Amino acid sequence: MADDAMLKFVGTGQVYPEKRAAELRAEDFREIADRYAIPDAEEQSGRCSQCGVPYCSVHCPLHNHIPDWLRLTAEGRLREAYQLSNSTSTMPEICGRICPQDRLCEGNCVIEFSGHGAVTIGSVEKFITDTAWEQGWVEPVHVGRPKGQSVGVIGAGPAGLAAAEYLREMGYDVHIYDRHDRSGGLLTYGIPGFKLEKYVVQRRVERLEEAGIVFHRGFEVGRDATLGDLRARHDTILIATGVYKARAIKAPGVGAAGVVEALDYLTASNRKGFGDAVPEFDDGSLDAEGKHVVVVGGGDTAMDCVRTAVRQGAASVKCLYRRDRANMPGSQREVANAEEEGVEFVWLSAPEAFDSEGNGGDAVTGVRATRMRLGAPDASGRRAPELDPGGGFQLQADLVIKALGFEAEDLPRLFNADGLGVTRWGTVRTDGKTMMTSLDGVFAAGDIVRGASLVVWAIRDGRDVAAHMHAWMRAHADASAQAA
Repeated sequence: MADDAMLKFVGTGQVYPEKRAAELRAEDFREIADRYAIPDAEEQSGRCSQCGVPYCSVHCPLHNHIPDWLRLTAEGRLREAYQLSNSTSTMPEICGRICPQDRLCEGNCVIEFSGHGAVTIGSVEKFITDTAWEQGWVEPVHVGRPKGQSVGVIGAGPAGLAAAEYLREMGYDVHIYDRHDRSGGLLTYGIPGFKLEKYVVQRRVERLEEAGIVFHRGFEVGRDATLGDLRARHDTILIATGVYKARAIKAPGVGAAGVVEALDYLTASNRKGFGDAVPEFDDGSLDAEGKHVVVVGGGDTAMDCVRTAVRQGAASVKCLYRRDRANMPGSQREVANAEEEGVEFVWLSAPEAFDSEGNGGDAVTGVRATRMRLGAPDASGRRAPELDPGGGFQLQADLVIKALGFEAEDLPRLFNADGLGVTRWGTVRTDGKTMMTSLDGVFAAGDIVRGASLVVWAIRDGRDVAAHMHAWMRAHADASAQAA
């Protein structure tokens, strides 16, 4: 591979010392190799029982035709399997890599219920689509007859990209506005490369560019144009910004140096993988190498952080979560992977304060934590955590990563759009039937409506909102024609 001193893993975007690389070799290559497991794809697909009620498809937000393309794969008809998989999803190889299949399709596999282990649906999905790319079966976007109408999409994440593709197929001119310098949103900057290689995202984006979709990168709505300005440029608008505001921790010492946001940490790691200049990584602020790392949170973002810290060569990695394992929102598969890699989970615990010392007393040195216990169920049905009088404890920490999830930014203020209705959580309010916001001709989809959710739901929302936008524009075009 490389020389004797260093190794670089495909898809991780990181270079590791030989010792650390040797420790991670099995896990990294298992994750990457699973995506190209040619001998196993037909074998796994052949395990599908073709049951009368396809629970796997029912529990897939996209309602993919899973048993059908598993059968085609088992028969060696990979191109047909890909075409069927692609018919309901604009990003099947991405969903195959990052969907929490243990909570969705695979977790509802009849064979799993029988105790024989689920069909590895995600691995088969990414295999057949990767094969399609390699064999040239992935066709260009079929652009429909020009409609003479244009759409502005705010946000180049999964919801915006999915909607843009469907709208372009219908013949609309599509412009995507995004504040980042690369498209993909959290697919590009939030998810680590060892889970989702960045070329997989970029080739999807390039396919949309080749179809004539115009990307305006580094474009901030509110700074470069107001929402009103974009409404004047386009016949309709889609807000698909996602949610990026980090949930705060209220505890003494939270402002100490070394207490950082999860997205800042993951973005720095991904940018470094792209070869970008990242001063905060290079000066050690957002690099876990040699540090005692504590990650606070229990979702998929927290899992991304702990596993990234391990790969960066952290001295130790602990995950502090206020509930127990059974009530953790993140994927159990991710938890198991993290444990295999040496991450220690400190269940039923929450930070009480952050200790610091050094220049001005501002460098974090530890986390004072308190024990928790599960009380009565909250409004969602989950047992609410409460303080356990059993006492507190302390953890050594040179780097604390806050990964408590994300909330909506104040879009009416950012977009200079006072008429844009939002919920009490700050998410954009939409009509349940049409997905239109309080502003005529302005639609919204994805996490900015749902709150922080799964990529597969964002793709589903992008597919659905494209149909609603098409119906609205067609009705307006018909009305204009009659008036003329």
